[in-house]
Amino acid sequence: MSEKENIPIHVYNSLSRKKEVFEPINPPNVGLYVCGPTVYGEPHLGHARAAITFDIIYRFLKHLGYKVRYVRNITDVGHLENEVDDAGEDKIAKKARIEQLEPMEVVQYYTIKYHKGMDALNCLRPDIEPLASGHILEQIELIKKILENGFAYEVNGTVYFDLEKYRESNDYGTLSGKVLEDLQAGSRDTEGLDEKKNPHDFALWKKATPEHIMRWKSPWGEGFPGWHIECTTMSTKYLGEHFDIHGGGLDLQFPHHEAEIAQCRGAHGTDPAKYWIHNNMVTIEGAKMSKSAGNFITLEQLFSGDHELISKAYSPMTTRFLMLQSHYRSKIDFSDEALNAAEKGYNRLLNTAALLEKINFSGPESDGGMDQEIEKLCSDCYQMMSDDFNTARTLAALFEICAKVNAIYNRQIPDGSISVSSFNKMKSTFTAFTEDILGLKSEIQADNSKTDELIKLLIDLRAKARSNKNFELSDQIRDQLLEIGIKLKDEKSGETTYEIDVS
Repeated sequence: MSEKENIPIHVYNSLSRKKEVFEPINPPNVGLYVCGPTVYGEPHLGHARAAITFDIIYRFLKHLGYKVRYVRNITDVGHLENEVDDAGEDKIAKKARIEQLEPMEVVQYYTIKYHKGMDALNCLRPDIEPLASGHILEQIELIKKILENGFAYEVNGTVYFDLEKYRESNDYGTLSGKVLEDLQAGSRDTEGLDEKKNPHDFALWKKATPEHIMRWKSPWGEGFPGWHIECTTMSTKYLGEHFDIHGGGLDLQFPHHEAEIAQCRGAHGTDPAKYWIHNNMVTIEGAKMSKSAGNFITLEQLFSGDHELISKAYSPMTTRFLMLQSHYRSKIDFSDEALNAAEKGYNRLLNTAALLEKINFSGPESDGGMDQEIEKLCSDCYQMMSDDFNTARTLAALFEICAKVNAIYNRQIPDGSISVSSFNKMKSTFTAFTEDILGLKSEIQADNSKTDELIKLLIDLRAKARSNKNFELSDQIRDQLLEIGIKLKDEKSGETTYEIDVS
């Protein structure tokens, strides 16, 4: 059996706060729901962190042979400014009012921007990407069910979830660890307090004020859905009342995901997901990313270099590589220094991939002296990824393979030490992890042939310089090529070859 068939995946479940063996509800099918963006602004590093995290999980599960249905929503209505207290103006409606646009113009513009950014980062598109505004009827039906089960109440056209009633038979705060009484004591929200039974009862359906643009007819009058009910509706519509994985950023644990659990229990009597997975946040030079702090970086600024905190433009793959250097449950700090280091690491992996294609390997068919060592390196890649999708440790294993490939290419490993079968396994494992699982692609593929032609041209110029006894120019060409990672070798035959230095 290969590694991918016999190594169990361990997943850290936010609900139980421990690692658990991943066992799908209906194998080999896996249902994955991830809370997507609220599309009212430019895609930024926070969006990238979540998208890359769940792209890796999606890719790895598919690589292992699971049939994954990946659903990620687009929030285009109902996400209010004050998330915790469920108050304030709708974020998209506010943007539309400020820009003097239709709300759906805002939605369309920033959805396209989001897709463009995630495509650049080589994140696979989800299998289903539902819009909240496209599922109003389903949300109304779900609210009706919660009302019928006695876990909600209607006041003046607004429907609230009844937390006190819910807590008679359910825990609230299990996922986030929040204690409702503590939150209640510290709350400063006054919106709707005169009609709520409990200050932290959240709206399932909000009555639209006369000036509110986005509104739909309902049994309770014209209004719009609450943010939390949207994800409950869309996740269960496409994945069933109980599915495998629910994901999102750590900042969504409360109140959003906590509310989702309550709504599902209130409507269906079951938790929505078996496993809850949350990625940690992004910091900029050690501080929380914030527009007001002036350290907010959009993907467009990062890719163009148009920001005072970075010295140059950084490519999408460098950005992706930096994300992968930290485990998804750890905070990740962006800085110019970290991006520079990530750029070098990414280039080293790409250079190794190029060397693997150039090596014309010959060796014994089996029983090379280093075969066990090679086998372990390949196994380590699967072991690390199966340990809660640990991309940081997976990269460490891949860099060990880089060192071996470099040694083979430079003939530093004795002939016969590695069998053909082990070399081929190392090559296929390296390719599978860098390209298919980690999603790192070459950003200069179209220029490879041109690069070869340019290097050969410089080798010819150097040869002419040497034949004319212009050794100063000859050495200059050799040394400057070496500075950019291209090492020339003068063979005994008189031919000059080159290699890409990945050390």
